Amino acid sequence: MFKLKISARCGKARRGELTTPHGTVQTPMFMPVGTAGSIKGVTPDQVAAAGAQTILANTYHLLLRPGPETVAALGGLHAMMGWDGPILTDSGGYQVFSLAHLRKIDNESVVFQSHVDGAKVEMTPASAIETQQLLGADVIMQLDECPPIPADKEHVAAAVSRSAAWAARCRDAWLKPTDRVRKLRGDAKPQALFGIQQGGVHLDLRAESAAALAALDLPGYAIGGLSVGEGHEAMVGVLNHLDAMLPDAKPRYLMGVGEPRDILAAVAAGIDMFDCVLPTRNGRNAQAFTWHGRVRLRNTVHSTDRRPLDEGCDCYACRHFSRGTLRHLFMAKEMLGPTLVTIHNLRFFAQFTEAIRMAIAQCDLAARSQQWLEQIYPAGDDADDAQQIAD
Repeated sequence: MFKLKISARCGKARRGELTTPHGTVQTPMFMPVGTAGSIKGVTPDQVAAAGAQTILANTYHLLLRPGPETVAALGGLHAMMGWDGPILTDSGGYQVFSLAHLRKIDNESVVFQSHVDGAKVEMTPASAIETQQLLGADVIMQLDECPPIPADKEHVAAAVSRSAAWAARCRDAWLKPTDRVRKLRGDAKPQALFGIQQGGVHLDLRAESAAALAALDLPGYAIGGLSVGEGHEAMVGVLNHLDAMLPDAKPRYLMGVGEPRDILAAVAAGIDMFDCVLPTRNGRNAQAFTWHGRVRLRNTVHSTDRRPLDEGCDCYACRHFSRGTLRHLFMAKEMLGPTLVTIHNLRFFAQFTEAIRMAIAQCDLAARSQQWLEQIYPAGDDADDAQQIAD
């Protein structure tokens, strides 16, 4: 029910097909983020039409509201989200450490104060798995500890050790669902559990983390603790060493990364899956991704521009609306503006990963990547500008 078949290689880069209970998808792939069970501002049909294959939802937010039992009563995430394709849920660990207040962590659990109503919530490896089993996603993630940036090596090492121990406990819970899961979601399809590598920018800790996870023989492996403030060059320095650390036959998922230059570096290093809020959040903030750099629609220069966002794009927004019209919609605070630019951005990321897959098959990824970087980041256009909106 869950298998990666690699069909082409170009250096460390891999093109493949990932089979899941809800269909087979092409890798490398980008997953749009539906934090609370909805990709903001667009319908599932629009997401599918843009070319998205798999979507992501967030366990932390769904645990707090509406609650996993409610999602299960509604038929699981696929029914609730109106999405027939694969869904991935993260464990909620990153949000616990980035959003929650008054955290207390030990080797047994993490206790935090909900940012929604202030209630005290305890999350253990077993409860994180039970919650995701009730949600019913195709791919679920272990509970891990994501240390902040900056953090000293001793702190990162402790997080690696704790995350490895929690991975084993998550595996045990995954293999033996609770009575509540069997009662509420007994008809759910099988799920694949991914472990999460930690280690910050320390290669020895990354290797230690990967070895502990590989020993568990899980269906897939994620790379956590990157794109959290370490910078592009430091990220690439880690990515370039991951291929030798992770099992070759299993999918590899770089969490929370969506900047095109980062995706290209990660694909070249052997990564298969990505997710990020960049296309949707930036779309809601009047910034469009194109093959020729960002379009910042609030700039006056676009007021009477009759061109589409991208001449080569076939999305609904580019086929029907000009830059000038889109700028007007944002300036007038019309809901249609964010919806249209979100549709366009989702299509861009789908086209981008389609082009990457073709380049791997033709084994000219390095040359094509250089060409794309020059186009997407023209002189004076800095990726950090897009990241600031996402943050």
